[in-house]
Amino acid sequence: MNSAAFLLIAVGSLLGLTFPLGKIGAQAGVSPVVWALLMSGGATLSLLAYRVFFKLPLLLKANNVLFYCLAAIVSLVIPNILTFSVIPQLGSGFTSLLLTISPLFTLAFSSIWQVRMPTVLGSVGIAIGFVGAVIFSITRGEIEQPASMAWFLAGLGIPISLAIGNVFRTMAWPSDAEPMELAIGINLAAACMLLVLVLILPNVPLSLAPLSPIPLSQSLFSIMPAVVLTVLVATVMVALHARLQLVGGPTYLSQIGYIAAVVALLVGTVIFNESYALLTWAGALIIVVGAALSVFAQKPLNKRVNR
Repeated sequence: MNSAAFLLIAVGSLLGLTFPLGKIGAQAGVSPVVWALLMSGGATLSLLAYRVFFKLPLLLKANNVLFYCLAAIVSLVIPNILTFSVIPQLGSGFTSLLLTISPLFTLAFSSIWQVRMPTVLGSVGIAIGFVGAVIFSITRGEIEQPASMAWFLAGLGIPISLAIGNVFRTMAWPSDAEPMELAIGINLAAACMLLVLVLILPNVPLSLAPLSPIPLSQSLFSIMPAVVLTVLVATVMVALHARLQLVGGPTYLSQIGYIAAVVALLVGTVIFNESYALLTWAGALIIVVGAALSVFAQKPLNKRVNR
C-alpha cells in the first residue's frame, strides 16, 4: 500500500472524523486528556490484539523507546490535548481547519533542517492552501460564537506541534523500523504519558461514563457509541499514518490537514448544525485546490518507494 494519494485521502478523512467525535466527548463532559487517552490507548490495544490474534511479531524494540516517546509528545500528546480543549470554543469544523496551517510550518521546519523538500508544484499547492487558511482564520469559529483571540492562539499550537512531529519522525526514523512498529510504539508511549497525566492531574476523572450513543437518529453514526467509533477510526488511521510518513515524507504528510479540515467542516455543519461564514467556506474551497495540486505533485515519488 504505497500510493501516497490514497494514503493521504484515507488518513485525512479519518482524521477529519475525530474532530466531531471529539466534540461529542467534550459535550458529554469528558476531559480532553481522557479523550486523547481513548484514541491512543484504544488504537494501541487494537493493533496489538490484531497482531497477537494472527500470531504476528509485536515488532517493538527497546532501542527505539526514546524515539517512541519524543515522537509521541509532539505528534500526539500535545496536539490532541490542545485539540480537544479548543473544540468547545472554536467548533469541531473550525478547529480542524487549523490543521491546514501545518503544511506551512512543516515546509519551514523541513527547509531549516534540510529534510525532504516538496517539488515546485507541491510548494505552490501548499501556498494556495495557506491562502485558504488565512481566509478562514479571519472568522475565528462559528458565526454564533466566535472565539476569543486567546483560544485561537492556543489552537495555533496544534499545527506547530504537528509540524515539528512530522519533521522529527522523518529525521529520526530508526533505520531498522517498520511503519507498523512505529505506529504501535508511538501510540503506546502516548497512551502511557496520558494515563500518567490523568492519574496526577486534579479534577480529571478516568471515566467515560458521561458518554451515550451518538444522539443522531437519522445519522449513520447513530448505530454506534461514540467510544467504539472513535477507537475504530483511530486504529485504522494509526495503521495508515506511519506508512504515509514513509511514502510521502513530512511535508506531504502534513497535507492530511487539508483533507481533514474539509471532512470535519462538512460533518460539523450537517450533523452538529455548526454555522460558518461564507469566508470560511471560501477558504475551505481554496484549501481543496491546494491539496489537489499537492497530491498531483507527489505522484512521481510513489514509484521510488518499495519498502
